[in-house]
Amino acid sequence: MSNAILVVDDEESIRSSLQGILEDEGYRVSLAVDGEDALSMLQKEIPDLVLLDIWMPRLDGLETLERIKELYPEIAVVMISGHGTIETAVKSTKLGAYDFIEKPLSLEKVLVTVHNAIGMSRLRLENESLRGMIEERYELVGDSEAARLIREQIRIVAPTGASILISGETGTGKESVALGVHRLSPRSDMPFIVINCAAIPEELLESELFGHEKGAFPGATTQRKGKLDLADGGTLFLEEIDEMPINIQSKLQKLIEDHKFVRMGGSKSIEVNVRIITSTSRSLEDAIKNGTFAEQLYYLLNVVPFDIPPLKERREDVPALIEHFLEIFCRRETRERKNIHPDAVKVMQSYDWPGNIRELKNIMERLVIMTPGKIIGIDQLPDMILEGSQILSGRNGEEQLRESSSLRAAREEFEREFIIRKLEEYDWNVNLTAESIELERSNLQRKIRTYGIDIRK
Repeated sequence: MSNAILVVDDEESIRSSLQGILEDEGYRVSLAVDGEDALSMLQKEIPDLVLLDIWMPRLDGLETLERIKELYPEIAVVMISGHGTIETAVKSTKLGAYDFIEKPLSLEKVLVTVHNAIGMSRLRLENESLRGMIEERYELVGDSEAARLIREQIRIVAPTGASILISGETGTGKESVALGVHRLSPRSDMPFIVINCAAIPEELLESELFGHEKGAFPGATTQRKGKLDLADGGTLFLEEIDEMPINIQSKLQKLIEDHKFVRMGGSKSIEVNVRIITSTSRSLEDAIKNGTFAEQLYYLLNVVPFDIPPLKERREDVPALIEHFLEIFCRRETRERKNIHPDAVKVMQSYDWPGNIRELKNIMERLVIMTPGKIIGIDQLPDMILEGSQILSGRNGEEQLRESSSLRAAREEFEREFIIRKLEEYDWNVNLTAESIELERSNLQRKIRTYGIDIRK
């Protein structure tokens, strides 16, 4: 991976010195003599970092910084000055500069600042990509044989550079499996970039993936980097790869074979070091037979296959997933922790979940928001789950469950009232109360939380 840096300074000696220092460290360096020259060069290629002198003729550094941030807000900019003042440094920061270094330049300071600026820029891109994802790693929850197999497969494959094809129904958590591989790989500190091939119109997908040069098509007024540039050194996850048009498939195949690509409207080959992970909800073998997917690309992508089973084939994971989502959504909604009645869990476990884990996640979010009390019972479950539940499909089953539910509810109500009376008797002292009823303190505290008992001070 070779990061691109644009050095902008009107002093030839400074430009030459920085070029030599940075190229020795493996960076690709371009040079501009002033602000106008820099803006012109940015129209041709967008670097990862700009080192920008403040005092220059024609267009000074602060004006150039302002223009760069207006046109290319994603570029990291470090200001350089031989006459630095606190006021200038503060103004540079307010305009969006990452850092401010003074002349005479210290070799160590320059290299540390450059490394940190590029690292921070990449971290920001990764954070944008990963925002909200961490809580979605739900398919790894559970102790079913399928869940254990997925975790073990991730552990084995993650350290390698092999391409991975993840197959499974919509909503089974394919993106989270890809993220799990990335997070356990040597690329974990680099970006994880996602493109959903089904969500982007065909005419825009190529530009989104490979980027484009100025004038590549009507409206392309500047060069634009694609997701491949952003994923360099990291992982590119292509969702619903079966939806990728055949003409773009050939370019993806060339990328995998040569580790190079060409932007739309361009002619220069750009080297890239990226791991490709793909997913599909449909059979790629059928797509090959129908002529909509390239057979050679399939073999390149399917080095290590993952097959994610639907939720109905791993029902034993449903209770753990329910608890996982309860924790997430109660915390997210800043609500008191709710609990779910065991009979409600049984009903949900017997449902087929055609929308898989994604459907379960959405249902749990709704239940956390809409259930007024602290216990989520059968009565709070949506009609589609009650109607689709196998244990409620017959009258006998429904009566048996409701009878069991009524008995359990009565027993729990008695226990709740008994605990409250004992707490009142011992002035709400949990330790003394636990002693008096011969119950472990931790068990009593759990029951207090479960029954939503308000401990008075």
